[in-house]
Amino acid sequence: MKILVLGAGVVGTTAAYTLARDGHEVTVVERHAGAALGTSYSNAGLVSPGDATAWASPAALKTFLQSLYRPDLGIKVRLRFDPYFVMWSLRFLTQCTTARCRANTDVKLRLALYSRECINEIAAEAGIDYDQRARGILYFFRSKESLATGTGNLRYLAEHGLEIEIVDRDRLVELEPSLAQAEVAGGVYSPMDQTGDSRLFVQGLAAYAGEKLGVTFRFDTTVEGLDVADNKVKAVKTSAGSLSADAVVVAMGPESGLLGRKYGVDLPVYPVKGYTVTVPLEDPARGPTMGGVDEDRLIAYSRLGDRLRLASTAEFAGFDRSHRPSDFVTLFRTAGELFPGAFDERKAERWAGLRPMMPNSVPVIGRARYENLYLDTGHGHVGWTMAAGSACLLADLVAGRKTAIDPKGLLYEG
Repeated sequence: MKILVLGAGVVGTTAAYTLARDGHEVTVVERHAGAALGTSYSNAGLVSPGDATAWASPAALKTFLQSLYRPDLGIKVRLRFDPYFVMWSLRFLTQCTTARCRANTDVKLRLALYSRECINEIAAEAGIDYDQRARGILYFFRSKESLATGTGNLRYLAEHGLEIEIVDRDRLVELEPSLAQAEVAGGVYSPMDQTGDSRLFVQGLAAYAGEKLGVTFRFDTTVEGLDVADNKVKAVKTSAGSLSADAVVVAMGPESGLLGRKYGVDLPVYPVKGYTVTVPLEDPARGPTMGGVDEDRLIAYSRLGDRLRLASTAEFAGFDRSHRPSDFVTLFRTAGELFPGAFDERKAERWAGLRPMMPNSVPVIGRARYENLYLDTGHGHVGWTMAAGSACLLADLVAGRKTAIDPKGLLYEG
């Protein structure tokens, strides 16, 4: 079958790989000049089932409302007239109950644990080196009070399949000696989690898929619309002309919703802006040996070879990808406190990108509205974690075979 995949980020490229592995003729359409130059360019670097808790929760509702008047929070809302954001917010509010949070978390964790297996399998098949580390991730707290109250989400994940260890300060420093000088009280160690550079992974996989599986990548090509007739997508309209296919997969990250609503696909994906820093380690011995999350300041980091990746903030600002030096002050200050003397911020690469977030925090995978239109999008802040599992699930659905995991909660229901 001839399949068009729209988007060459980590989600689209892994989908193209699994579909081509099944024997399909796959072409990937991407508006950038290469793979992983959008949302997948610089995420936190965490492949983290331990971060599978749904954003939409009673606690998130409180933080979301406080963000309207408190600029110091990790969630920020830039007030502007955007009817689509208003609609998204109303749907988000319906998901902020304890029952819905747990149901959505169950779905995310199921996919995240499966995806961890899939990414390792794919990396081994393609022989990709992406600065990966399978040492686990530390989720730590700065005070005994926040430690006592903040481990609930991870304990819930542990009850549903995630291996964790609750650690005091001494054990935390034993696991991560570079935090010896940091103000931390303890945390949760998730040995099942891992880290790696999604850009290196995607670019390596794209090269392998093109050379070994015959996948065609059409870069510098913008998707402009769909040619729909008789309940099928006949072709995709692009800046380079019309491209026909037997099936189309939408994996366009935050732009997925813009395309879908033009054609009656109920796909409430909204862009959530995040900021990252990548800086070389001047003294690698002072840097972290594994990934981590400062739960009190909502800052994540990962060790990528001899580089340190820092990430923070969930900002609702539409499709604005701009950034200013002030956006990174807290990142640098926190990293300097955690890893003093490890890096020189003057050498840092600063970046801002958009995460495709669904109101329920759960991605949408599978056939949608038209007979040959498939979705693989809406992964939010854990797209790197869930992309490989989503791709394997999508390949199963396209082939019509029994899926490796229960797809309940992930399928399109519009």
